Amino acid sequence: MKKLILVRHAKSDWPEETEDFDRPLADKGLEDAMNMSRFMKNKNISIDYFVSSPAVRALNTCRIFNQTYQLNMTTADKLYNPSERNFESVIYALDDQLNSVALFSHNNGISNFANSISEDIFHFPTCGVAGFEIDCNSWSEFDGAKKKLLFFYEPGKI
Repeated sequence: MKKLILVRHAKSDWPEETEDFDRPLADKGLEDAMNMSRFMKNKNISIDYFVSSPAVRALNTCRIFNQTYQLNMTTADKLYNPSERNFESVIYALDDQLNSVALFSHNNGISNFANSISEDIFHFPTCGVAGFEIDCNSWSEFDGAKKKLLFFYEPGKI
């Protein structure tokens, strides 16, 4: 069994003359990311590895989670402005030694991908987190594996 955790970046700011890629987190986003990462750690949600979009708001959300979890992390360009196929290619490249991986990305891609692997239709708010159990031993089996939603957390409801 593998676990896939999808995290939408926390609330961002959009200062004048800032490109989309470079948008920072808003104060509320910083607070939500800290609260969500602590909430998940307190719920004993284990994570082995983080993979983040390289965009500033996603990467900073990932870094805040990493202050709580203290893990290895990397970035994947495919998680910025992603399609469903982008998520799958990142998943297929994961090391099979990793049993639980969190991907940090953006809407609409993250909501579309989550809905493509689950019958539970939902829209990710900023800093929303969904966890899925994937019935496989290798990430390369992801596409054909049975997937089950384990949890869906929203910052305003924890």
